[in-house]
Amino acid sequence: MKEAPLTCLDLWFKAGSSNEWPGEEGIAHFLEHMVFKGSNNNDAGEFDRKIEALGGSSNAATGFDDVHFHVLVPPKVVAPALDLLLDLVLQPALLPSAYAMEREVVLEEIAQQNDQPDEKAFQKLLSTCWCDHSYGRPILGYKKSLKQSTPEQMRSFHRRLYTAENCCLSIAGALPQNIDKLIEKSLLSQLEKSSKPDLATKTSTNIPFQKLRQEFEVPRLESSRLLMAWPIAPAKEQKIIMGADIATSLLAEGRCSRLVKHLREDLQIVETIDMDVTSLEKGGLILLEACCREENLDRVEEEIHKILGESINSFPKKHELDRACHLVRNGHCFNLEATSQVAALAGAQTLWERPQGLLEPLEYIDYWSGSKLKDEIFCQLKPELSCTLIAKPSEVES
Repeated sequence: MKEAPLTCLDLWFKAGSSNEWPGEEGIAHFLEHMVFKGSNNNDAGEFDRKIEALGGSSNAATGFDDVHFHVLVPPKVVAPALDLLLDLVLQPALLPSAYAMEREVVLEEIAQQNDQPDEKAFQKLLSTCWCDHSYGRPILGYKKSLKQSTPEQMRSFHRRLYTAENCCLSIAGALPQNIDKLIEKSLLSQLEKSSKPDLATKTSTNIPFQKLRQEFEVPRLESSRLLMAWPIAPAKEQKIIMGADIATSLLAEGRCSRLVKHLREDLQIVETIDMDVTSLEKGGLILLEACCREENLDRVEEEIHKILGESINSFPKKHELDRACHLVRNGHCFNLEATSQVAALAGAQTLWERPQGLLEPLEYIDYWSGSKLKDEIFCQLKPELSCTLIAKPSEVES
């Protein structure tokens, strides 16, 4: 937008919750909080005030695999914004007084999450299907680990993972002509490689997956849930991920999709039914969630198995496949409308060593014919290959 140009500076690190060592559970997300509580050159709150004075905004997010911090500013103030961002992230003060106060904030976040019945059911699915793997832990971590943590422990985590080989700076939008020189003179040029690379940052597809069917009760759950998960290839296998996106769109996106039409529109035995793909660096999941009345659970499960069986044993019709591909293509493009979205995609792709054009992933759509979807994706969605959890409401607090 020429009338309102913006530049997004997005700083990424391979320092998500899956990189935590035993006893560090939750420290990756806690560090994201602490970064904003002051640095070597700025007191707590000063970064936000200065970025806002430049006409910008900031945000951050911690995931299983990585963490990123971004600022969105007018292009004429990229230089001071870059200095502020790098000082904030690379030189956090981690003062004991701020540490103790912010820990209470994070502990309250955990308490709020644990108080959400839907969140408890979903976390139960992750911890069950992924067994003891770090992906099965909540990103927010555990109260016990956080209460026992110290600023020095966090400083050690920062030194171990906020290093040159784990870092990527992504810039999108209106770019200053001297951007290369600005980076050369910045703190990034002083960022050193770790003398002891962290083994947790190396990708591996050897993630345990538990196939089972289990029922459990969740206090105050409004509707019963049928949750199903299947393992999927790691994020680097982008062709497979694209196929999974097409398959889940065909099955459960919109009123015309197979599961929604059959269970919600025709039989009217579910309140909602959704499918999604969780794509992660060490291996992801295809997830299905159906919400319904408890007395309909058996029928819902039976009909889901029926639709999945039909998908496994027959090709999708051409109009179904065309519609699903259209939805996936539109979704990818719509997720690139904002400068921050462009920076985030480019940053994540580059961080994990698969840089490519923003629209290049769309080329994988053409690979997926009906027969290939049937043979390579739907065949993996057999009920007996899933981790299936049945969540029922309970009147008794656990």
